[in-house]
Amino acid sequence: MTQWLEEQARVRERRGLVRSPLVRVANDRMVDLASNDYLGLATDARLAEAAREAIAKWGTGATSSRLVAGTTELHVELEHALAQLTGMDAALVFSSGYLANLGVTTALGGPGTLIVADEQCHASLIDGFRLSRSEVLNFRHNSVQDAADKLANRTQPRALIAVESIYSVGGDAAPLSELLALAEGHDAMLLVDEAHSLGVSGSGSKAGWGAIAGTRLAGHPNVIVTATLSKALGSQGGAVLGSLLLREHLVNRARSFVFDTALAPPAAAAALAAIGVITAEPWRAAAVHHNAAALATGLQAARGRPGTAVDRSLGAVQSIPMASAEAALAAARAAHEAGVRVGCFRPPSVPDGVSRLRLTARATLTSADIEQACAALRSILERTS
Repeated sequence: MTQWLEEQARVRERRGLVRSPLVRVANDRMVDLASNDYLGLATDARLAEAAREAIAKWGTGATSSRLVAGTTELHVELEHALAQLTGMDAALVFSSGYLANLGVTTALGGPGTLIVADEQCHASLIDGFRLSRSEVLNFRHNSVQDAADKLANRTQPRALIAVESIYSVGGDAAPLSELLALAEGHDAMLLVDEAHSLGVSGSGSKAGWGAIAGTRLAGHPNVIVTATLSKALGSQGGAVLGSLLLREHLVNRARSFVFDTALAPPAAAAALAAIGVITAEPWRAAAVHHNAAALATGLQAARGRPGTAVDRSLGAVQSIPMASAEAALAAARAAHEAGVRVGCFRPPSVPDGVSRLRLTARATLTSADIEQACAALRSILERTS
């Protein structure tokens, strides 16, 4: 085994795929275009105070699984607030978004379920598909017709269509209305991962409420929503939202819920406080879109770069394809030296196999931050193009 590990290390080095955590220090002066703290709530004093109050009342940990003694009043209140925010009938909170996706896919899967999934679905969904023992057919990214073709000849009594509302790498949006019509026509469930849209998508009075809220999908019996509490909500944890019948099924059948220690009360309290901020301060979601557009405009001048792959009206994620994994890593390191933190995505983290820099707009970026980041990145991209 040791020899195999040594060989794997050499392969990663040869392919430019070595990874190591970048350690942040408190109060650094980096312009952050890498984190998923879209609304700037991870350091918000209101969330911190809510977490402190929860520690004083409930302690630092949940102490057991949800079905033993781990469910507190906070968990129940958080689930109610998430359901109200998204427009779904019920919610079930997990200790991470990853476990929420594992839980729902394995609880609904099996030999009698066909899973038809967008080829760019997140790893947490893919792992759930594998564990579910279902037949899985991938359809071309955002191709409703290809998904329909995959469903046309199904022999299984049940079917699940899995997509992300906003994709985590490319930042583009799924055609949700068309996918819902497809699900209705085939008596299938549509699973929508809202990890990168909750807190960011939505318009008018529902700005920041997510891609589902206020649409025909909200509360629809054929729709399941998964979400994370660790991105726009600035906390930790995940959730599955859908019908009361689905919630009851997951409570009894989702192994990543039944056998996992419950979400820690401080995280639950912080997420609950974040929902209050989202509903009270729609300017935060608007600021994400404004800053995403400013970043895209500022990077258009980079020679040889066609721009970004983001749908600016919906999301915060912007993606810059690079020539190779080595080029992406070198550019990310150069940006770091220039005071700009960016994401560096390389295989196998990129579903299309294209290495890229990933930039995430945040509500709390200033005009000076954006100008500094664009100037640095333009210079770096011109040298690497």
